[in-house]
Amino acid sequence: MLQIELWKRVVIWGLVLIGLAFTAPNAFYTRVEQHNDAVAAIEKQGETPELAAARDAWPSWLPSTLVNLGLDLRGGAQLLAEVQVEDVYAGRMDGYWPEIRDALRKARDEVGTVRRQPAPNGELKIRISKPEGMQRALEIVRGLARPVVSLSGVGSTDIVVTGVGDVLTVSLSEAEKVQTDDRTIQQSLEIIRRRVDEVGTREPTIVRQGERRILIQVPGIGSAEELKALIGTTARLTFHAVEGRTTDASAKPGPRQVIYPSIDDPNTYYILDKTPVVNGEDLVDAQPTFDQNGQPAVNFRFNPTGARKFGDYTAENIGSPFAIVLDGEVISAPTIRDHIAGGSGIISGRFTVEESTKLAILLRAGALPAKMVFLEERTIGPELGQDSIEAGKLAAGVAGIGVLIFMALSYGLFGVIANIALILNVGLIFGLLSMIGATLTLPGIAGIVLTIGMAVDANVLIFERIREELKTARGPARAIELGYEKALSAILDANVTTLITAVILFVMGSGPVRGFAVTLGLGIVTSVFTAIFVTRLIIVMWFERRRPKTIEV
Repeated sequence: MLQIELWKRVVIWGLVLIGLAFTAPNAFYTRVEQHNDAVAAIEKQGETPELAAARDAWPSWLPSTLVNLGLDLRGGAQLLAEVQVEDVYAGRMDGYWPEIRDALRKARDEVGTVRRQPAPNGELKIRISKPEGMQRALEIVRGLARPVVSLSGVGSTDIVVTGVGDVLTVSLSEAEKVQTDDRTIQQSLEIIRRRVDEVGTREPTIVRQGERRILIQVPGIGSAEELKALIGTTARLTFHAVEGRTTDASAKPGPRQVIYPSIDDPNTYYILDKTPVVNGEDLVDAQPTFDQNGQPAVNFRFNPTGARKFGDYTAENIGSPFAIVLDGEVISAPTIRDHIAGGSGIISGRFTVEESTKLAILLRAGALPAKMVFLEERTIGPELGQDSIEAGKLAAGVAGIGVLIFMALSYGLFGVIANIALILNVGLIFGLLSMIGATLTLPGIAGIVLTIGMAVDANVLIFERIREELKTARGPARAIELGYEKALSAILDANVTTLITAVILFVMGSGPVRGFAVTLGLGIVTSVFTAIFVTRLIIVMWFERRRPKTIEV
């Protein structure tokens, strides 16, 4: 019999209402955007009448997530940067030199005196005065190598050591270079994201392209030059002695002191000794870990110079706090529990796993900065973005109206029901885009327009099948039921293959291709849902109310 249980009806209409609720903010884009900005500003700097008015312009009990507009729809700036990872190789070798030098000096009787020689970037050349001690020197330096922790580098060490005559050559291994490249790119991404967010721009797109390149797209920013000036500086990490803490932002620090805000609490400010105990240049590595209580923490390691300075300071200041400062903000201020010798220690606090991972990335970012060369610059004006929006609206409108007219003329009342489902389908697409925080681009609009045309395919299959069943002299209820049952396999086949294509486009593509794949994939999911469940429910509700003896499709 043609019937749908009550709980299924509640679930179907509930999903539709939830989707439309998340779609609603996009119909009032400017108002909701101002509401979101006001909420963020109130959390950061307190409430003012203007901010309260902007916040109250949109009901707090309604969703306030928006579909983010991409660069081609909103205007802004785009940069393509290449990270010079070779600079990091050179820095790593500079960091190794004191450790290797001290180790060889302990065996001076066997290898003689050691002197550093000029070498290409990423290599360390050391001349020993006793060539006959080369084997001993190789043994000592190879003993300083550390294993590479990665699936691709199993069994490898971080350095390769060779010797010819009286010259010892040290370089990073290929496995370590791969790991270093990946870490450097991730650190650069984090630095750029932090710097872009500081100016209040909305939803920047900062993604890795290839091995060494980073694509930066910031909607709403004035020019590419402004964006370059914003991200062109290098993150500075320092470790300071804490002299005090205050909630007064206007407090005056004493001589040779500075006052920095806390990154976690905007109402807390730290008074610090102006001269750092250790600089971020002395930090070799930082990794997320767990402390002795099983709580998330960060394990850090200094080079020999930093280890000596940090060890001396912690030995003399047990029980005192010290501050970790990144770009003028205190990211952590733990208390020294014990003498930290050996150049490594643990930063513990009220971290989540995600926060400890992020802190480790920030620490490494300050320790391993790399220069970026901008290969491409582009500025897109808001007028061009508005033209794109208008063109997209026109295309979607023409496509939608054409489909609505065709369905109504071809299938009568059933076509009108399909049109209602089509309108709900478009609303659900925007609702899903809002839920996942997706960015809508011009290719994304093309995906929606394509979905409008494809959305009625399932209904066409169902209605044609109902027509065939009516010709066999079956009753209208049985014809409708068989129409949905027998068309289901064809609907799933057609849409699953298209969905697989969308997934491949998303995985293999980048930029505009991925935007098209996202809207196409979501459109397939919503169109199948509306065709199989929503239209059927509407038809069942109509049939239960009218109880027609015959139907015409």
